[in-house]
Amino acid sequence: MSAGEHAGRAYETLLQAITERLDWRLAAAWEPATADGGTLACVACWTTADDAQLDAFARATKSTIMRTGEGLPGRVFATEAPVWLTDAGSDDSLPRRDAARAAGLHVGVAFPVRSERGVVGVVELFGDRARAADPELLATLDLLGTMLGQLVERRAAERARAAATERHRATLQAALDCVVTMDAEGRVVEFNPAAERTFGYAQAQAVGREMADLIVPPELREPHRRGLRRYLQTHDPHLLDRRVEIEAIRAGGERFPVELTITRIDVPGAPMFTGHLREITERRKTEAELRESRARIVEAGYAARRQIERDLHDGAQQRLVGIAMSLRLAAGKLERDPATARELLGEATADLSEAIAELRELARGIHPAILTDGGLDPALRALARRGAVPVKLGSMPSRRFPAAIEAAAYFVVSEGLTNVAKHAGDTTATVGVDFEDDRLSVEVRDDGPGGADQRGRGLQGLADRVAALGGSLTVWSPPEGGTVLRAELPCGS
Repeated sequence: MSAGEHAGRAYETLLQAITERLDWRLAAAWEPATADGGTLACVACWTTADDAQLDAFARATKSTIMRTGEGLPGRVFATEAPVWLTDAGSDDSLPRRDAARAAGLHVGVAFPVRSERGVVGVVELFGDRARAADPELLATLDLLGTMLGQLVERRAAERARAAATERHRATLQAALDCVVTMDAEGRVVEFNPAAERTFGYAQAQAVGREMADLIVPPELREPHRRGLRRYLQTHDPHLLDRRVEIEAIRAGGERFPVELTITRIDVPGAPMFTGHLREITERRKTEAELRESRARIVEAGYAARRQIERDLHDGAQQRLVGIAMSLRLAAGKLERDPATARELLGEATADLSEAIAELRELARGIHPAILTDGGLDPALRALARRGAVPVKLGSMPSRRFPAAIEAAAYFVVSEGLTNVAKHAGDTTATVGVDFEDDRLSVEVRDDGPGGADQRGRGLQGLADRVAALGGSLTVWSPPEGGTVLRAELPCGS
């Protein structure tokens, strides 16, 4: 039996004693149903006879909610003074008047239940014979109300303790972090479900065992014990309430990194400690991948700059040097050999046109001007026209997106079409771009042989570019199943 049920039985026992000792037919206890005390509800009821009509009145009492000032209990709660009704069956202010009349109840009396907080409840009594108001009985009942107030306070305290216990249990059960509590001897006293899943021990296996032997790696066990002894002797909180990263060990011996915070539980007696642990294996992996991704982005930037330098040196720069030489020769022959000078100027003009074309092509590879000026729709259509394989374009969003998002989407399609041309053979590529829920989805699909190498430098560079924007890049390429390259790019609100 819970503490609340036990207190409720005690309430009923007192009501039974009151009815039997004072010769009343029914007694009921009322307490506030809401925190503001605006309504009252029946919390216990006792009848002295097995009577259908009396039972009906008792059921009506248990199911009725009274507003403060309403009915017999509401009036007493509001005035904080006892009330005596000589004929409950004819009192128009009594909501249960008809039920009282049917049960043959006439006299009714109610008195406040008091505690140090003031009026905390009301007890009402009903009898089946007329009684004149009895001042001596009212004084006795008023004194009894003070005694009952202690019971009400105890019930409230027990309910609060039961609620706190239930909240603690629910918190432990639902917690995503491991919660492990140990006593002053270092033995486990609590081991929540998250700890069971993480460490591989059932609660029954863990409770009672020394925590050092259970989840601490062998080389850290003795330092753990020394630290506990030192705290018990000096109360120096060397590690308490600090977030640290250490290693733990599972039931099968596997070691893994955890984030740990230990706090002392403020309870009387010997100290108790609760540790909150969170496995950070995935976080460590993500952090390592992020470091590697940043390194690849930096290296890609250097490589891109070196490639631009080579392209300029081997292409446009050489042409410009040649143009300069042709112009100098032409200048020297203008007077002596005009025909040769005109020929040299024609060659310089042709070389200059080719140099301009090369520079435009180089600039397009860095960031196409059409993307800056017109956005994804015209830029991707131009990319599709220049493609080495037939390209089917789906509908395109008409709106503009942040420049970094548009650039990432463009180069996803560019790399995808390049890979189709290199590896998919005689096939057709399909490009789709959709915008929904603040996310831009870019997809390049082909019906080639599949089996694409997802570890290539081009795809890895794309993945880094997309990840730097908070997006994701995925590749599906089963053997004989074609290839799908898909990027998801967050665009914000």
